[in-house]
Amino acid sequence: MSIVPAEPLVYEFTRHLPARITIEPGTELTLDTEDALSGQLRKPTDRRDKVKMPKSNPNNGPIEIRGAEPGDAVAVHIQSIEPLIGACATYIGGPRGCAEWLGTDFPHGTRICKIANGMIHWNDRVQIPYRPMLGCVGTAPDWGVPSTALAGNFGGNMDLVEVCPGNTVYLPVYVPGGWLYLGDAHAAQGHGELSATALEMPARTTVRIDLVKQAKLVGPRIESPEEIMAVAVGTPIDRSVCEAYSRLILWMEKDFGWNRWDAYDLMTQAGTISLGHYLVGTIAAKISKHYL
Repeated sequence: MSIVPAEPLVYEFTRHLPARITIEPGTELTLDTEDALSGQLRKPTDRRDKVKMPKSNPNNGPIEIRGAEPGDAVAVHIQSIEPLIGACATYIGGPRGCAEWLGTDFPHGTRICKIANGMIHWNDRVQIPYRPMLGCVGTAPDWGVPSTALAGNFGGNMDLVEVCPGNTVYLPVYVPGGWLYLGDAHAAQGHGELSATALEMPARTTVRIDLVKQAKLVGPRIESPEEIMAVAVGTPIDRSVCEAYSRLILWMEKDFGWNRWDAYDLMTQAGTISLGHYLVGTIAAKISKHYL
């Protein structure tokens, strides 16, 4: 199987670039991606230099899917995400939204972590389970060109831990061919991505890409073996919570025969949410397939 190399690095979800590769629906594809910091941090003494590289979250793409038309959905089945150099870089940011409580005199640190035996060696005392995910996966909108720092109904920089091996991400198609991008792999991430960097890593990702004709999605959906999830993006975040749950309820009504008000009541009792990067305001509302 051929591997799509990481370069040239792309920092926009744009319909204006030529396709890196054109595939048939159902194709399995392996792509390399650079880390979110564009490879600037490789050792503890390295620092993020935004003068040399002001952009973040380079993606691989665009991928053209033959037969994809506006109104369709691209289904990205994530099969594996493997570190390319066995290490990841994290914590270059400050308290940001936490500054009101933590202060602004934060250290400018770089943490380099080895990955071995399914664990991330965070320091000599702490190990974190290796739980890889993609921070970015999105299709090109038909109007405007969002950067890879943003998320929206096209997907994008959602930073949801559920965008992981074993799960499928469904994205609306806005332009012929779909123009799919992915990248910003994380070795692990907590909910909220508090300091604006997870455990970032260059990665090799294998996906299978399918097409759902005329799905008419209003935004991203995620499916795991146990749950279905509807995604909404925006701030204030309470609005994203309500919109994501509403999208999930309408999905249950349309595809699973639920009465919307029964589903609304069920969400109150059994629904859960996942939070992506809190400054972007990405929310996935989830319900177990057990209830469907």
